[in-house]
Amino acid sequence: MTEARFSQTVVSVSDAKVVFGAVKALDGVTLAIRSGECVGLVGHNGAGKSTIVNVINGGLSPHEGTVTYAEDPARGHGISAARQSGIRCVFQELSLCPNLTVVENTRVMHKPLSGWGWRRRGSDIIARKLDEIFPGHGIDSGEHVGNLSIAERQMVEIAITFCEIGHPVRLVILDEPTSSLDSRLASQLLAYVRRFVAAGGSVIFISHILSEILGIADRIIVMKDGRVVTERAASTFSEHSLIEAMGSVVKEHRAARVLADRGSSPPTLSASPVHGRGLAFEAFPGEIVGFAGLGGHGQTDMLVKLYLSLSGDWFGRRDPAAMFVAGDRAINGTFPLWSILKNMSVALLPDLSHRGLLDEDAEQALGRSWRERIEIRTPDMDNNILSLSGGNQQKVLFARALASRAPVVLMDDPMRGVDIGTKQEVYGILRTEADQGRTFIWYSTEMDEVCLCDRVYVFNNGAIVAELAGKAVTEENILAASFTEVAA
Repeated sequence: MTEARFSQTVVSVSDAKVVFGAVKALDGVTLAIRSGECVGLVGHNGAGKSTIVNVINGGLSPHEGTVTYAEDPARGHGISAARQSGIRCVFQELSLCPNLTVVENTRVMHKPLSGWGWRRRGSDIIARKLDEIFPGHGIDSGEHVGNLSIAERQMVEIAITFCEIGHPVRLVILDEPTSSLDSRLASQLLAYVRRFVAAGGSVIFISHILSEILGIADRIIVMKDGRVVTERAASTFSEHSLIEAMGSVVKEHRAARVLADRGSSPPTLSASPVHGRGLAFEAFPGEIVGFAGLGGHGQTDMLVKLYLSLSGDWFGRRDPAAMFVAGDRAINGTFPLWSILKNMSVALLPDLSHRGLLDEDAEQALGRSWRERIEIRTPDMDNNILSLSGGNQQKVLFARALASRAPVVLMDDPMRGVDIGTKQEVYGILRTEADQGRTFIWYSTEMDEVCLCDRVYVFNNGAIVAELAGKAVTEENILAASFTEVAA
């Protein structure tokens, strides 16, 4: 790449400081984003990535320091100034209105889309952009967003953000953009990002999937504790050195186990073939069973079916049969008006109560224990759940499930937005719990996670088309099975 392509600064931040109570969210951050480059932004949950993103897009003004947009340095700072400067953002917590259609959400995001015939024009624009980024997407612009899968909602928000309506798009901030996308859709998005950058656009790419960062970024900025600790060309990093720069100890993944002979022990749970198609499902005590295949092919539906078969009522039990860790935490996981502690303890009230009264000391002790064990980054567990980063919110959902005595835990792509260090800790906890007899059913869009499972069921068109076990659980075998026709 030539120096000319990097000659124009799109946005610059100088010595930005943001403080929330006793927490220094940003502690003197200085950085610049230039035209024609993709900048990878990495760091653990709570490192300050979301805060600097909100500073750049105008949603948050720094308490100290300056933000300058190259389009018009005298314009000032704020959401309007950032948008007029061509800065767009796709947040990890998606912001679409579920009661509106795809084209109506496009209009909400782009005010210049107005006047007579706006719906037809908007439908054409969003359809073309979806085709450009995600060929073969199959999304109707007249469909209500609430009817779409989380992967389809993510695709729609990305496409809306890249649409040029009224103002040119100069910088797009992508915060965990592939967290709900399978490998095929993620590859399509990364290919489009490369084309966008090659044409002179700029991208800030935030992801905990380090292979994506290394493969897409020209330059990588590493944040820790609200500061920029490392900034250099992506080509100078390896995955190992990038993890070290983030402050983590690199740990070897344990290979998937080959379970011992089960003998005549019955399965913990099972399900017959879906509508008589494909294979049946079984899971045994002490197993970590993975669900794989292209996104939206029935994995989540199967998880919900299994959960309802074990916990089909609304009454909390002291010994629940199963717990569920939702991947779409904003809709299915967190209670946004509650504290961190209450979000964790809500499923454990029978264990924390005596004669119908909550033992607050036991609840506080539970919170302290899991805060330390899973490293939830907060100074006070009584803070609101939304005070946490997305990855730390997900840790709370893990703690809620793992702190129970449920023998079965079902997980719907639970590692969305969780940093590599926490992932490694959670992997270890899952394996330890499985060794003690707990059963985990785990759907993940990340191939590395699926390959940690003991057995894997591969889905296609709503049915299980293959079962892989032990050393057969490989990326190549999973991808090959993903395109297998459903057996009658």
